[in-house]
Amino acid sequence: MGVDFSWDRFEALPIVGILRGFEVDTVRLLVEAAARGGLGSVEVTMNSPSAREAIAAAIEAGAGELQVGAGTVCTMGDLDQALEAGAAFIVTPVVSADVIAACRERSVPVMAGALTPSEIYGAWTLGADMVKVFPANQFGPGYLKDLKGPLPQIRLMPTGGVDASTLGEFYSAGASAFGVGGALFSAATVASSSWDEVEAGARSLVEAYRSASAGG
Repeated sequence: MGVDFSWDRFEALPIVGILRGFEVDTVRLLVEAAARGGLGSVEVTMNSPSAREAIAAAIEAGAGELQVGAGTVCTMGDLDQALEAGAAFIVTPVVSADVIAACRERSVPVMAGALTPSEIYGAWTLGADMVKVFPANQFGPGYLKDLKGPLPQIRLMPTGGVDASTLGEFYSAGASAFGVGGALFSAATVASSSWDEVEAGARSLVEAYRSASAGG
């Protein structure tokens, strides 16, 4: 089953690195590099090769320094596999009432994916702890700011288009957390085994958040 999740740790550095489509051995190397760079959370998507093994590998590689969750959780089957592998939190790409309800019942944090105001409000009222605004790159920080006007109570996690250069803008627009995928874990970086680049990228994200949250 899933392991305990610490909101205090997450809220101190609310950045989730997204590992999608990587082999298990690569996941291990990427997580080790991200941890060296100071990242505190990653998710392994359930449409990755050997996702259960990849989640377990990420947990081992994180050595307690990272909280490891599962992403692209669309079905109850995905959820069960993710929790059996040890995922500490769940991220969905869509509003799945069944998955959200099951996470609530099992006291597992869930960040549900949505885009329109109706979807976002729906996910929140179903019990999502946070709503992943995806794809955020299609609308930018201004969209988040507009959403926060009528929906200030909803915690939003933009995903897509978030990197070290844009994180501050999303923070200023009202983001509570940030999902970062290709900007941190890219196929090109993996192809060249540039693990130092991943470490540096993670460090840049951490510094961008520290600066933004400090008002810098």
